[in-house]
Amino acid sequence: MSDDPILDARDGLASWRALEGSGPLIENCPVRGVLDKLGDKWSMLVILELSGGDRRFSQIRRAIPDISQKMLTQTLRILQRDGLVGRQVFPTVPPAVSYGLTALGQSLLVPFGHLVEWADRNHSAVLAARAEFEEKLAA
Repeated sequence: MSDDPILDARDGLASWRALEGSGPLIENCPVRGVLDKLGDKWSMLVILELSGGDRRFSQIRRAIPDISQKMLTQTLRILQRDGLVGRQVFPTVPPAVSYGLTALGQSLLVPFGHLVEWADRNHSAVLAARAEFEEKLAA
């Protein structure tokens, strides 16, 4: 690792691209199934919400108001299946359920944090690029 995080990232991507010799990279990508799930809108938001500690279903739903109950249930199940989120049931009447990040889920917070920082720094540039694109498209 160097002192330049961009060079480190490029080295990591170069290693990934070197896999291309074993067949079409995208079709045979060993991490594609993981990235597909982590890259969706809801998974990232749920993980970021759980970064503040364990939450009950209703707390997560209130924190992400535009997610439907069905989609939140599906997202939590997928994250649980992938080992990123743990589910704890408390023996109360009715049973109380809490969700929290596992150690594997916690390990995502650093790269997600970098992505959130990037988005915060660059959201105005992205909005400007979108506006410029739409202007050219309309012309």
